Amino acid sequence: MLNYIITNWMDVLGTTLGLLYIYLELKENAWMWVVGSVMPVIYFFVLWDKGVYGDCATEVYAFLAGLYGLYVWLRGSRSPGDKLPITRTPLRMRRVLVGVTLVLWGVLAFILKHTDSTVAYIDALSTAFYLVALWMLARKYLEQWLMWLVCDALSTGLYIYKGIYGRALLYGLYTLLAIYGYQQWKKRVSS
Repeated sequence: MLNYIITNWMDVLGTTLGLLYIYLELKENAWMWVVGSVMPVIYFFVLWDKGVYGDCATEVYAFLAGLYGLYVWLRGSRSPGDKLPITRTPLRMRRVLVGVTLVLWGVLAFILKHTDSTVAYIDALSTAFYLVALWMLARKYLEQWLMWLVCDALSTGLYIYKGIYGRALLYGLYTLLAIYGYQQWKKRVSS
């Protein structure tokens, strides 16, 4: 019973931080990376308890990516003080990222099939999208929102299935906000 209470409390805290994170992302505020480094620590334990191991790995990656993203966003693109601009993902890079996503899905599914995971394929697919989308976000590529759209929709279903309802609600909201975020960032994209 105590484990249930702790896990649910951590789910609520993680969800709250997740809402703050997406708000800061929409505003292009670099503090999102700080929040994005705390939230994964909390959710690592929630997901581990539910046996969603692929997403546990993404939480470790998210923590490290938060540090990387903060560095890239604060460093800027040209000189100190410049803001990293939103750009479109170069066509050649898009092809590479599709390939990376597919390879990651295959590798992660293979690994997760050798655990007690009951959701290996969907967990691996959402994880592959997550890993690539987070890297794209650090580079401020517009199309990262489209990757999040797929990732968040898959994750919403996964978390409902696994009974992680706070996170399911958060990712359902993320799915809708990915559409909004794409539209907002598209208005600010640099040529």
